[in-house]
Amino acid sequence: MGNSYLGRTLLAGLLALGLAGAVAAEPFRLIITDLETPLVPNSVMDLAEKLGYFEAEGVEVELVRVQQTPSALAALQAGEGEMANIGTDALLQLVLGGATDLRAVTSPNKALPFLIAARDGIDTPADLAGASFGVGRVGSLDHSLSMKVLASQGVAVDGLEVVTLGQPSARAQALAAGQIDATTMSIGVWSAMPDKTGLHVLIGQDDYFAAAPVVSKVNIVTQATLDTRGDEVQAVIRALTKLSRTFADTPEVWVDAVAAARPDVERATLETLAVAFRESWSINGGLSADELKYTTDWLYQTEDFAGKPPVALEAWVDFGPVDKVLTDIGTAPGLDAQTR
Repeated sequence: MGNSYLGRTLLAGLLALGLAGAVAAEPFRLIITDLETPLVPNSVMDLAEKLGYFEAEGVEVELVRVQQTPSALAALQAGEGEMANIGTDALLQLVLGGATDLRAVTSPNKALPFLIAARDGIDTPADLAGASFGVGRVGSLDHSLSMKVLASQGVAVDGLEVVTLGQPSARAQALAAGQIDATTMSIGVWSAMPDKTGLHVLIGQDDYFAAAPVVSKVNIVTQATLDTRGDEVQAVIRALTKLSRTFADTPEVWVDAVAAARPDVERATLETLAVAFRESWSINGGLSADELKYTTDWLYQTEDFAGKPPVALEAWVDFGPVDKVLTDIGTAPGLDAQTR
């Protein structure tokens, strides 16, 4: 009887160890909103998996691909992933709606890659006085942000002729056709324009973000994930931060990686983008209290947040995982400042 009991005990112990190992071996699922490798710094998540950076940090990451933030949130809330890359505004809306267990822990691509392009003859922002400026729609993200950027440059934005044109490609075409004097577009749209004769970049993306440092997207986890898989959260952040530093220091590494993933894109375009992104990578994790506060202040000036109660930073951000990673690997000099 004693031997039988001992056997059952050992078997139970082995089964328990096996189950624990199975749980530990479950992949860490990262929900992203790109169905293919994107031509923006958010590509670091896709490429960290392809280039083995997650594996090097001892975490098995499975990418869960969905379309847009609402689907990413639905997947996270349904337990289909441990971390999700979503719009900052959507996270704040959830917190306002009563969610108390969601935390932003990093931002691999905090800055929208916006720039302002203009026709020749508009050589400085001051030359835009009384000019026509193309926007998606009045009140859209590109409109409201660009007005802040131009105002910071001393432009009397009330004197602009604002022209509603819809999508960035339509605005680019209108600019090329001489129908407007200037407009906002992403660096990707600018790079893809087949003919830029008579056009130039008036305000580059680094200066654009410096004038309006809105953190557009963050990676969030639940408190339960932080409590049970905190080491893996840190490993993911460490991998993304290390690869971001590699791309910042050696842009051709990004070009080679994206060229392999996106053979549909000309290498010359990727090389142009790599140079443009050199200061855009989240080399210190992408979370700055100053930038996040600016983001919330700006959001509360928009129609979606008008009249809603303020949300404290600690209600939706946890700097702890990033800070632990930076304690481990150090802080890199650059535009990704870490304020607390």
